[in-house]
Amino acid sequence: MTENPRLKRWQTTTMLSLVVGYAGYYFCRSNFSVASPLLLEAFGDQGLDKEMLGLIASVGVFFYAMGKLVNGVLCDFVGGRRMFLFGMAASIGATVLFGAGAGVSVFFVAWSINRLVQSMGWGALVKISSNWFSYKRYGWVMGIMSLSFLFGDAIARLFLGQLIDFGFSWRGVFFASAAVLGVIMVVDYFTLKSSPTDVGLPEVEVNPKNVFGDAGDRERPAGLKALLLPFFQSPAFWLVAFMSFGLTLMREAFNFWTPTYLAEVGRLSPGAAGQMSLFFPLFGGFAVLLTGYMSDKFAGGKRAGIMVLSLIPLVAILLVMGSVTGIENAVLPVIFVSISAFLMLGPYAFLAGAISLDLGGKQGSSTAAGMVDSAGYIGSILSGWGVGAVAQRFGWNAVFILLAIVAFLTALAAILYWRKHEA
Repeated sequence: MTENPRLKRWQTTTMLSLVVGYAGYYFCRSNFSVASPLLLEAFGDQGLDKEMLGLIASVGVFFYAMGKLVNGVLCDFVGGRRMFLFGMAASIGATVLFGAGAGVSVFFVAWSINRLVQSMGWGALVKISSNWFSYKRYGWVMGIMSLSFLFGDAIARLFLGQLIDFGFSWRGVFFASAAVLGVIMVVDYFTLKSSPTDVGLPEVEVNPKNVFGDAGDRERPAGLKALLLPFFQSPAFWLVAFMSFGLTLMREAFNFWTPTYLAEVGRLSPGAAGQMSLFFPLFGGFAVLLTGYMSDKFAGGKRAGIMVLSLIPLVAILLVMGSVTGIENAVLPVIFVSISAFLMLGPYAFLAGAISLDLGGKQGSSTAAGMVDSAGYIGSILSGWGVGAVAQRFGWNAVFILLAIVAFLTALAAILYWRKHEA
């Protein structure tokens, strides 16, 4: 079935549409992080400091987490393509609202709406992927898909940071990001299909070890109870949810605060800090491709061992970041961020990607990704306000010591999952 030339062409088209489409989502997500130094400068006299900025980010993450949970379940019933395109349109509207606003209250509302509707994107991507690709390729396919949020984030930061260097205001950054996503949405409307059956092609096979058993190859669940109960009864799912809690907290902390960290510790200009922050998703992208390929090619779909091999060194590098003082330029901070990304984002991408597809099959792939991501983003609420508060009061060294503790606990959970479910 996978040797069908027409199927291969459509799989390639679908993959490109999803990668470019979800990368487009990041133009309307990374903009807040990139523009944060400008927002602090413009509204500092109105009480917008790092702690308040972090609080806005954390409230947004809360809505994102709740949206992941609700929209993941909803997507398994209504279909991935509809959800993917609607999330784009709604995010464009919320981004324009933020750019037109002036004040902390408007920023809270607009960013919360944006994160809520952005939560539709990844679950819809996973749902479409479960329909188009065989389980034997989940690691590699979802590694490619994960480039959408890693390289997409890097490209968005480079582009938006360059706009700042060209003299764009923070408003210009938001309006430009909405325009980019709008163009991508129009293209995806014509190129993206929900499943092979929409173009007269046969269905693909799912992982027989999914939580639904033989029913996992159904595209839509029989009901809400039939969809959710198998997940709640699976110990493997709860371990994955715990790992997602820790890894998403760390990822979101780096994702949001790297430009501010590089500006303050590395002594870069706001535009340069925004551009240099692209090294986090860039090196993370390399790691995602490598770990995805290794899990399919050499580990037979067993992914937790690879996660452990990444997480243990991550603990060490975070402890080093929490110990170094007297930094005089941006070279060392950029190296630290790049190494952390390489060790962190491979394991992170497994959880709401290949592992969610393994657990959910076609029937519950979006729900699995949504619940795993929701658990993660509940934890990452601390990455905005919590990290901002610690950085404001105790400095960046204390931030990285706390993240090292989170990485250690996540590594323990990965070891348990490895020994209990993959040994």
